[in-house]
Amino acid sequence: MTGPPSDPAVLPRWRMWPLYAAGFTTAFGAHGIAANLGSATGDLRGSLLYLGVLLALYDGAEVVLKPVFGSIADRIGARPVLLGGLVAFALASAVFVVVDDPGWLWLARLGQGAGASAFSPAASALVARMNPKARQGRAFGSYGFYKSIGYTLGPLLGGALVWVGGLTLLFAVMAVLAVAVAVWAGCAVPAVPPLPRTRQTVVDLARRLSEGAFLRPTAALAAATAALSVGVGFLPVSGAAAGLGPVVTGAAVSILAACAALVQPGAGRALDVGRLRAGPGVTAGLVITGAGLGCAMLPGLAGVLAAAVGIGIGTGLITPLAFAALATSTPAERMGQTMGAAELGRELGDAGGPLLVAGVAAAATLTAGYAVLAVLIAASPAVLTRRRPDQNAVAGPD
Repeated sequence: MTGPPSDPAVLPRWRMWPLYAAGFTTAFGAHGIAANLGSATGDLRGSLLYLGVLLALYDGAEVVLKPVFGSIADRIGARPVLLGGLVAFALASAVFVVVDDPGWLWLARLGQGAGASAFSPAASALVARMNPKARQGRAFGSYGFYKSIGYTLGPLLGGALVWVGGLTLLFAVMAVLAVAVAVWAGCAVPAVPPLPRTRQTVVDLARRLSEGAFLRPTAALAAATAALSVGVGFLPVSGAAAGLGPVVTGAAVSILAACAALVQPGAGRALDVGRLRAGPGVTAGLVITGAGLGCAMLPGLAGVLAAAVGIGIGTGLITPLAFAALATSTPAERMGQTMGAAELGRELGDAGGPLLVAGVAAAATLTAGYAVLAVLIAASPAVLTRRRPDQNAVAGPD
């Protein structure tokens, strides 16, 4: 990969802040609204099917469109895609505010998902392009930190806004936030022009995305996201079954998200200064994550809290290290395409983890569901780090 568009000593680090804000925006938009859709009036409250469709629209749009917008970012530049996605997100939010009709929620959520599909991989590509290899860990650690803060605060702040002014106020705040980030990014983020690219066929793309340098970090990211989704979705169920109240189970989920957020910057810094190699770091993160899911099998408060801490720390290790590995092993002219495809892997993990645990729980017990996912994730380093003699390790260069 070639270096960033300008010398880091000349490029102030504050120019990264709008990218971190964009990461916060997509996370806050995903969880802040999704956690409060059930508060809408009319048919929505009485229709679990419609609610499920609304929840799926945002993620569904991201699964389909993130690789597409990642490739477009390589073709025309990541900055225009970032700004366009934020504006589209704001417009989709504003439509619901103006119409103020729950029947339009499907269109608003679809539009928000499409906008996030553009600015999320573009922001990741800019994080990689604007930082040299020696700072990739710190850059992605900080980006992941603020994204995790968005996931953590989304349900809480979203619930407060809905309590004050309903879904209309929440969508209005999302529109204002997206516009503010777009203006900030337009002023602070430098133009990072697209680089010349050699012609790439579908076979070339398939070959590149099937290489270990892409598959191993992406699979680790998918495993981490699957564990996070299961922790957020099912730990409250385990807590309720053990007689714990919603305040306690909500606090456990907050602990999980806080651990994931706090670990990421430190892991990134350790990678950059050489105290941690990405391959062993990702392996450790997968093992810790699997152990955290194993703790979820224990009864009572101790099991829930241990699971929250383990899953949070493990996924906090994996995320910045895997993204830094992708950034350092990807040609700069294909950065958007790689980040979009990697984000697709994360979305599949986000959906696949809960589906796997729920399916096993339906056939057996929730404890068995935790056990299956824990074994798969804890055993995955043996598969993810297996390589031919001519391949690099999961983390790229040591």
